[in-house]
Amino acid sequence: MALGESVVSKLHLLRPRGRRDLVRILVCSLVGGFAGWVAIPGRPMPIAEAVILPEVTLDGKPLPIVEGDPAKTLRAARTIARAYVSSELSIAVPGATITRSREDLGARVEHDRLASLVSQLVDRRSAMRRAHAQHAAAGVARPLALPLPVTIDGERALSALLDVKDDLDKVPVDARLDLARREVAPEENGRRVDVYATLARLDAALARGDGALEAVVENVPAARTAASIGDVEIDDVLGYFETRYAPDRKHADRTFNLRLAASKLDGHVIMPGEIFDFNEVVGPRSEANGYKVAPVIAQGELVDGIGGGTCQISGTLHGAAYFAGLDVVERRPHSRPSFYIKMGMDATVVYPTITLRLRNPFSHPIVLHQTVENGIVRAEILGPKRTRDVTFVRKINDVVPFVETEKPDPKIPKGQRVLSQRGIPGFKLTRYRILRDGAFAVREHDTDTYPPTAQIWRVGTGEDDPKFVAAGDDHPEYVADEYLSISQGPTVVDPRAKPGDDARAGGAMVESRVAGRYGTRGWTVREGFAKRVD
Repeated sequence: MALGESVVSKLHLLRPRGRRDLVRILVCSLVGGFAGWVAIPGRPMPIAEAVILPEVTLDGKPLPIVEGDPAKTLRAARTIARAYVSSELSIAVPGATITRSREDLGARVEHDRLASLVSQLVDRRSAMRRAHAQHAAAGVARPLALPLPVTIDGERALSALLDVKDDLDKVPVDARLDLARREVAPEENGRRVDVYATLARLDAALARGDGALEAVVENVPAARTAASIGDVEIDDVLGYFETRYAPDRKHADRTFNLRLAASKLDGHVIMPGEIFDFNEVVGPRSEANGYKVAPVIAQGELVDGIGGGTCQISGTLHGAAYFAGLDVVERRPHSRPSFYIKMGMDATVVYPTITLRLRNPFSHPIVLHQTVENGIVRAEILGPKRTRDVTFVRKINDVVPFVETEKPDPKIPKGQRVLSQRGIPGFKLTRYRILRDGAFAVREHDTDTYPPTAQIWRVGTGEDDPKFVAAGDDHPEYVADEYLSISQGPTVVDPRAKPGDDARAGGAMVESRVAGRYGTRGWTVREGFAKRVD
């Protein structure tokens, strides 16, 4: 009988305490024998006693392991993590690329998981270390490459991609006439970033540690192709209108916006029966599209805004379309009268909610021509020979007084008052358009309402300052003729024209006005609307 079997067979003859003592002796003998066996040269070290220090990388960067000092290893791991989220990731679309930091795109390091990884690395008895030692013992030791535990903040990533979309989206450009060369300029298709599909790609790229990704984009075809335009006659000016702007350096950003918006319209072709939409053609007025900050009208007040000045382009175009006889499908006046254009002719636009829509009623295409130079914005509607005379008539029906308020201002010395905003009364008026083509005439009419704009004084409550110079609203008092008539067309005769004067393209434009109660300086004081006019 084997020794083990003999001992085991007689265990039941011993008392319980004796049995326990014998078991202890037996176990110790077996363990001692096993230890002697593993100590034989050439035998592998048990996994539980592994002390091999692996070569470790985190996000591809060497990570030193300091046994007995997990805090030092964790600090090194966190340094690598900070470098990762601070590094940039490129997002590309055909023809354009932008970069953002991974942190800005929503990347977040899972610090609890990172600390757990470090804890296992510095513990030589951890499953991670034992597995690595086992491979080393088998002769297949390799560096231990650990991925950085990263997650994505979905809300922040979505917000970041919406900003990226603003930068990478491209508005399609319709084919148009290059009026300088008298040839068709080809269309340019646009693109639209699919934010949610790109978000899925971003999540995968962050998980892999990629440095770049391709955004998912949708092709946006141009509405007007060069092939669809064909031959267009632009022998005459069917209607035109002009407004003035300040070309000085103080208003340089506004002038820039005027030229940019006009460039989107110049050469645009409107086919027979087609409806033109200002916002669709000009596109978003944003910094991404090149627009600058300039004064805009918001709820009746002048404030700084992106794309200030665009309404002058739409208003001037509306005037040209009005006198060309185009159908005005949609148009809204400003919330206060504008000094650059007469009441009843303006057209406010706000992307994407408020627009100007015009319909081509002719049986032939028409072309828009808009220029901004030498202090004049000019819009023209081009086509075959002009046959229509058009008359605009405006009558002021009622005027609503503005309120006058005072606001204390500690930045102004006590006893001083500055006109912060010039008050403008509200107006209710009727507009008439009379279109004459030979013996035929058509009369249209509608109404406009302009709410009053408050007059605001800033009253000083501050310390005396002998160097103080008042700088307030420099707009003059708003005056408006009670009756106004403007006629334009090939048979309209300008009584001021002298013999030999060249005929103006599109025919003459003649104004007739009756100042009435509202058309001379000082009328707001006479009507009791204001205490004084500075």
